[in-house]
Amino acid sequence: MELKGKVAIITGASSGLGLACAEALAGEGVRLVLGGRRVDRLEDFARRFPGTRAVSGDITEPAAIAALFAEAETAFGQVDIVFNNAGYMTSGTIEQIDIDRVAAMVRLNVEAAYRVMYTAMKHFRRVGSGHLVNTSSILGLKVGLESGAYAGTKYAIEALAEALRMEVARSDIRITNLQPGLIATELHREYEVSIAKQRSIDHPLQPADVAQALLFALKQPPHVRVPAILISPGESAL
Repeated sequence: MELKGKVAIITGASSGLGLACAEALAGEGVRLVLGGRRVDRLEDFARRFPGTRAVSGDITEPAAIAALFAEAETAFGQVDIVFNNAGYMTSGTIEQIDIDRVAAMVRLNVEAAYRVMYTAMKHFRRVGSGHLVNTSSILGLKVGLESGAYAGTKYAIEALAEALRMEVARSDIRITNLQPGLIATELHREYEVSIAKQRSIDHPLQPADVAQALLFALKQPPHVRVPAILISPGESAL
């Protein structure tokens, strides 16, 4: 599948996995509409890759999601790929957990992600084709100690994606869930002792590793579907 000239929307594009995937797609000639809250990072990317559109905003606000699709339509006249990537992680023991942070995580990881998924699918239904890619997690398949709340948000993505996949079977609309294990990103920035050290993982995944998996899914020929890709560090026992 030739990616050059395609148009992709990426949420959570200002750091980590979103930024790495944006760079990988730009390298393939994909035209990008990037969403995120750190406008300085988005604008820096746009300077490095001319033609990129940066749309800053809080993805938990419906207007921010609508603005991404409107910008893609206005600037490029189409949307071919939606990378539903924005997310947040908080975890802890029963005594440690901050319920307000959990609620904020659910609003971003589930409510906003669901809105992006349905918005993308409605658009793809209208035009007859498209590829929705979700950032899920290995914790969308199994639960780790103290991470049940986060895992629940990724189980939610897995459930909706599977239902939508069945709904659009036999069409030219594709859905792929990326299910990475531990990645070296800012997702774990609130931890005093890094998760990598807690799990004795000296070589966690890098964002670029997952970006290659994204390209693999997007480049498959029209008759091939890749519903999910599980990517794990070699040292991980999870």
